[in-house]
Amino acid sequence: MKARLRFGIGAKLFTAIFATCLLVLITMHWGVRLSFEHGFVDYIKRGNEQRLALLSDALADQYEQHGNWEFLRNNDRLVFALLRSLEQNPDRSAQLPPHGWRTQFWILDQQFHVVSGPRNAMPNNGFRHNITTSTGKIVGWVVGAPPERLTRSTDINFDQQQRRTSWIIVALSALLAAFVTYLMARGLLAPVKRLVDGTHQLAAGKFSTRVEVGSEDELGQLARDFNLLASSLEKNEAMRRAFMADISHELRTPLAILRGELEAIQDGVRKTTPDAIASLQSEVVILTKLVDDLHQLSLSDAGALAYRKQNVDLVQLLEVCAGNFAERYRSHGLRLSLQLPEHAPFFGDPDRLSHLFINLLENSLRYTHSGGEVEIRAWREGEFWMLTFADSAPGVDAADQARIFERFYRTEGSRNRASGGSGLGLAICQNIAEAHNGTLTASDARLGGLKITLQLPHVPH
Repeated sequence: MKARLRFGIGAKLFTAIFATCLLVLITMHWGVRLSFEHGFVDYIKRGNEQRLALLSDALADQYEQHGNWEFLRNNDRLVFALLRSLEQNPDRSAQLPPHGWRTQFWILDQQFHVVSGPRNAMPNNGFRHNITTSTGKIVGWVVGAPPERLTRSTDINFDQQQRRTSWIIVALSALLAAFVTYLMARGLLAPVKRLVDGTHQLAAGKFSTRVEVGSEDELGQLARDFNLLASSLEKNEAMRRAFMADISHELRTPLAILRGELEAIQDGVRKTTPDAIASLQSEVVILTKLVDDLHQLSLSDAGALAYRKQNVDLVQLLEVCAGNFAERYRSHGLRLSLQLPEHAPFFGDPDRLSHLFINLLENSLRYTHSGGEVEIRAWREGEFWMLTFADSAPGVDAADQARIFERFYRTEGSRNRASGGSGLGLAICQNIAEAHNGTLTASDARLGGLKITLQLPHVPH
């Protein structure tokens, strides 16, 4: 089977531009040819009319001298002599075209009888010029054949020469157009070729590929968008690899503990006691929590997490969540204080917002030192509801505050996995906040710990 001929975009662009140039050249050539031929015939016609007018005047003088047309009948020599005299000594006021007579003519008397002229039939549509004496009497006519086409060999040769010259000009112009079209197509397709090569490399997994932005037009914008896409893919690939490494790391620890505990029980090193079962159960709880958080985060990232929004009161949700944590906070030696307005109307999903508040309360409970304090405040600021969750020591370094919402990210020091977190809670909180057109930020708390600020748009009832 024969391979199909590849006809790329460069060849298509070259063909389109060159075909357009050829069409314009050929159209102009035929237009110029038609204009030249009609103009040349008109030029000959005007020249013949001028000569016939001069011949009419000369014949009128001869008629006045002889008194009739007998002197001219069957006397072609006299006609030719008159023609030569007109060519050699034309009237100074009449500028005759060069190259002499180009048409047949007949001389008629008063009775429209042919006095002199060719033997063939006189044309009906020929132009006629009166032979008028000095007294104003019309004594005859000179009738010329219309020059509908070129008849003289010199005129025909001149026309053919012009035609050959015009075709040579068309051929040279076509070669010039082909050269210019090639350069133009090559220049226009250079950025496209860079984009094609970059796309091939990107499809092969080389996300570090970038293309040169050489213009400010649509192709330049496309190159910038390509670089942005490549940068996003490179970043996502790095995040994917880090995510897989983090997941394997998070799963490895509880699985290793479970395996060690089970092997110890199997080998008889450790007995199956309630404490051993409780230890195994705690690791299973950690794994279950990690899997649940991963499931929630994947649903949120994919946009598949269902949100059933309705009119809710943020104050009521905060009070319910804080009430559920009150006993646990007391058992850890922490004081929980609320500074809330009477009502905070909002349009959102109460279950997802409760999940967000619970994660923030759990985060403060897990990382705040015993004897510390956790403060929750809410107030109206312009068109937004501002909610803050601030706790006491330990705090988070400013360099880490911008990254604590990344999945599996933990700070060094007290706020790490030793406290039991998976590193996904704040990432889930941020997705829930963004789903409600809100923002979640971290900063230093005046109590010495971390302050999480939730900003939500105010939607009145």
